[in-house]
Amino acid sequence: MKNVVISGTGLYRPPHVITNAELVQAFNAYADLQNAKNAPRIAAGELPAMVHSSVEFIEKASGIKQRYVLDKAGVLDPTRMRPKFEPRPDEALSLMAEIAVDAAKQALAAAGKTGADIDGVLCAAANMQRAYPAMACEIQAALGAGGYGFDMNVACSSATFAIEQAANAVRSGSAKCVLVVNPEITSAHLEWRDRDCHFIFGDVCTAVVVEAEDTATSSDRWRILGTRLVTQYSNNIRNNAGFLNRCEDTDPDARDKTFMQEGRKVFKEVVPMAAAHIERHLHDLGFEPTQVRRFWLHQANLGMNQLIVKRLVGQEVGDDLAPIILSDYANTASAGSIIAFHEHHADLKAGDLGVICSFGAGYSIGSVVVRRV
Repeated sequence: MKNVVISGTGLYRPPHVITNAELVQAFNAYADLQNAKNAPRIAAGELPAMVHSSVEFIEKASGIKQRYVLDKAGVLDPTRMRPKFEPRPDEALSLMAEIAVDAAKQALAAAGKTGADIDGVLCAAANMQRAYPAMACEIQAALGAGGYGFDMNVACSSATFAIEQAANAVRSGSAKCVLVVNPEITSAHLEWRDRDCHFIFGDVCTAVVVEAEDTATSSDRWRILGTRLVTQYSNNIRNNAGFLNRCEDTDPDARDKTFMQEGRKVFKEVVPMAAAHIERHLHDLGFEPTQVRRFWLHQANLGMNQLIVKRLVGQEVGDDLAPIILSDYANTASAGSIIAFHEHHADLKAGDLGVICSFGAGYSIGSVVVRRV
């Protein structure tokens, strides 16, 4: 079987940062406005008063300290509480394609490739800017790539699921060099007005080049030893925004049209699923978890990642074995595990074993076992 490698990665980081303190100040101002507006109903017991958020609450619940966003002013405006993006004409490069091209160019440079070397583009993210044409086709054209492109969505597991599709395409011969991009504009699907989740997400884009090992010229090559995907239906993470909404005569600003989750249920159910998935995948490839030099996990919750790795290796571990990037980036949906890999792999040596693993809505879990060449 043809060996396939990851030969380059890229990361687009938005220009704006929102700290927890800034976020709390905006949320609490919004809560005060709503409580004043609804004072008679609150006094009558018809509506509960909104509770303030705090930096301590956010950091204890998640481990997040800040997040990058494409628009800061709109999110922090207590009368708006969502990003503000200017519409672009159809002839202009779309926002999602713009950040994908930025990350892609970095990944191509790292891999020693140009757009002309790419003959497959997979745009994999938790949300797409539009229904069609596919974002991947626009990104493909902007990069001067050939072949084909398509979009795919498996929520927070989109990147790992796309890496498997890319690796299979190279092995089968349907493509020689595939670009995977993960433009995650999660600030647009987050309910910034909900205390339980207003701190969770941040914006970013990652990119990965996947190609045959015998064509790779980069000195930074990671052989893909195996990929494994699994899904199990659950309503515990959900977003009901979709093209049928206008036909259902529902409120486009209703709470269910943005990110929703039953956080405690997700934690309780996904931790054992993810740990068991990784352990089985490694075992089937002839490895034990203790042989893994580094785990690059989905970045949703500090406690979740710590517990997954503890289940795998039997003890508390530090950032060296399982790097944490969510403190700076927050949850960036499918891009989180790729950011962790991008920023925390340079120190590993030839022969070192690693696992890239995502988990999220679906439920979905994807793992990619790699070894540095």
